[in-house]
Parts: sequence; structure tokens; C-alpha cells
Amino acid sequence: MCSPNPVSVTNQTPAEPIRETQIGSTQLTLLGTAHVSRASADKVAELLGDGGLEVDAVAVELCRSRADSLTDPDALARLDLFAVIRQKRVYMVAASLALGAYQQRIADQFGIEPGAEQRAALRLAEARHIPVLLIDREIGITLRRVAHALGFWQRLNLFSGLLAGLLTREKVTEDEVEQLKQGDLLEAAFAEFAQDRARLFAPLIAERDRYMAARLRQEAEQCGYRKILAVVGAGHLKGLSEQLANDRAAPAEILAALDQVPPPSRFWRVFPWGLAALILVVFVYGFTRSTALGWHMVADWVLINGGLSALGAALAGAHPLTVLGAFCAAPLTSLNPTIGAGMVTGAIELSLRRPAVGDFGSLRNDVTSPRGWWRNRVSRVLLVFIFSTLGSAVGTYLAGFRLIDHLIG
Repeated sequence: MCSPNPVSVTNQTPAEPIRETQIGSTQLTLLGTAHVSRASADKVAELLGDGGLEVDAVAVELCRSRADSLTDPDALARLDLFAVIRQKRVYMVAASLALGAYQQRIADQFGIEPGAEQRAALRLAEARHIPVLLIDREIGITLRRVAHALGFWQRLNLFSGLLAGLLTREKVTEDEVEQLKQGDLLEAAFAEFAQDRARLFAPLIAERDRYMAARLRQEAEQCGYRKILAVVGAGHLKGLSEQLANDRAAPAEILAALDQVPPPSRFWRVFPWGLAALILVVFVYGFTRSTALGWHMVADWVLINGGLSALGAALAGAHPLTVLGAFCAAPLTSLNPTIGAGMVTGAIELSLRRPAVGDFGSLRNDVTSPRGWWRNRVSRVLLVFIFSTLGSAVGTYLAGFRLIDHLIG
């Protein structure tokens, strides 16, 4: 396996620094860019335009999903919402849309197109018939590893912050934009809603530095490129350079390890089943004491659990039949950890109000405003899933305490 030589800095300009290194016989040029800077897009155009660098490949800080969102305007139109609900990817899709809305807020407010330098790299590479290397980790895996790195209350705080971010009209300050120019867009977006930023650093920055370094080494070793230009965010330049200089592990092993999604802890695998069993035991015990008491407990369980889930669906603007479905489903799904209330309500809402082609086409613009989330049928399905699920979750605990009060009262 080739061992990269130490990295040398050949251009120390604060805005678009360039670092050169060698991976075996491959010369690698790292361009540090700001995702919200016109100057960075101009620098990419300079390096890849006429009279620029002669390179065999262009690497960009994108995964396949993010590249498609930049280059394929019809990608969202192919989104299978039934599959998203069935595979429990609603939170990931909603978080991705929230990130996109955050980027669009910057674009609308400052006239700066986030990711313009990546678009320029893709466009110019295609024009010169140069291979494009997508070196970043899939955003879905990164988001799931972020969730795993945080504790329960931190995940709740992050999610509630993201949810509040969907409804905010607060403008992005110029200071935040300046920080984005020297940092990472994903980290900035999520750090806005996270109290403990240190826990975000590993999955959002350090792991991706190592992942991108491994991808570059893999491409250099397998394809034998003589010269590669890598366009990465300035916030990754230092860590990526260090990984290229010092990491000796096989790229395939690194990528396989960093692509794994850690399973939930044993506690969280067992807890939902234990809670459901406990509630059933409480019901049985209530009926053994008195049939009237047992039915009273059942009524409270249905009214509290189903009522709060139905309230969540209603707040999301669900169809009246979906609201009724939430009321009927939540008391049952809360006792079956394999299916949630949101899966039922999302499917009902999708069946009753199937999104049109125009909903998918306008989704990116609609989610930049609170009203748009409710107006667009695609994003409204996601809200119905999330709000009815949260209502059922809160209802489970409130109803559980109510049942216990019946027994000890």
C-alpha cells in the first residue's frame, strides 16, 4: 500500500487555501473552499477553466444523495413516500429538508448560493470530460451516526431544535455566514440546535475527514490517476491533510467501518417491549381488582394516548379521517413496538391526499417557510407522521401514570 508524503501548504490565502500532497504516484491538490462564498466558486472556475490545472479527476465533498440534489432537479419527484414511511426514514428525510431550508435561507437572504463551488466543479469537470469522484459519506449514514453519538435527551434537544427550525422566520446573521466560510455547513446547521457541540464533532467532522481521505487514497491506488483536484470545505482541510499524511490503514477497511450504523443499545432494544408488557400487566391487574376499574383504565388509555396522537395529526393539518385513524391506532401501536402510530397515520394521509407532481417539484422552495410545510402535500405527510408519533409517545407516558394512579388511588 502506498504511503502518502507529508502535506505542504503552497497557498496560505485565508479564503481559498490550497495544499499539495502526494499519494504514491498521484499528485493531490486540496482546495479549501467556503460553501457560501462566490470567491470559492470563482477559484474553482479558475483552476478548472482554460489555462487552469491539468488534472485527471476532480473530487468533491459530496455523497451520491447530495450530488443528485444539486444536479438532478427531478430527484425528489422519484421519492417513494410509502417506502420512506415503511423503512422509518421519515426523520432522516425531514432533517435533510430542514438542512436544505437552512441553506436556502442563506441563499435568499444574502444572494449566495450554498454549494456553488461544488456545482461549478461538477459542471466544469463534465465540460472537460474529467471523472468526478464523490468522496463524502452518505448523509443518511452521517445523520444516523450523529443520533447514535448523542444521549437520549441530547437527541431530543436536537430534534426539537430542528423542528422549531422548520417554523422559524429568524434570519441568518452575517456572523453566522462568516463562520460558515471557515467551517462545515452540516456542522453549522446542526450545531445551531445542539447544546453539546463536542459530541457532534466526531460524526460530522472527524469521521468525514478520515472517510474522505480513505476515498481519495482508494481512488488513487485503484485508478492510477496522476493528478487529482479535491474541492472540500475549508473546515475539513486541516483534518483531511492530517489523515492523508498519517493514516496507514487500508482504505476499504476504513470505509466499511465508517459506513456502519451502530445498533441501538441493548436498553433501547428491550425498553419498548418491557414498557408494553408492564402496561398489559397493569391492565390485567386492574381487571382482577374490578371489572369496572379495568374498563375505566382502558378508557383512559384510549382517550389520552389516542387523543394526543390525534391532536398531533390535527396540528399537522391531517385529513379528518387521518385524525380519526390516529385516535384509533395509537392506543394499539403503543403496545406493539414493531409499528408506530406515525406509520399508520402517514400511510392513511398519503392514501387520502396523494401528492401531485407539482408538490414534489416545489418541495425545496415550500419548506423554506412554515406555511409551505403545511401547504405542500409531501412535507405535510412527514409532519403528520412526526406529530402523531410524538403525540402517541407523550400519551403513552401520561396514560401510564394515569393507570398507576388508578391502582394506588
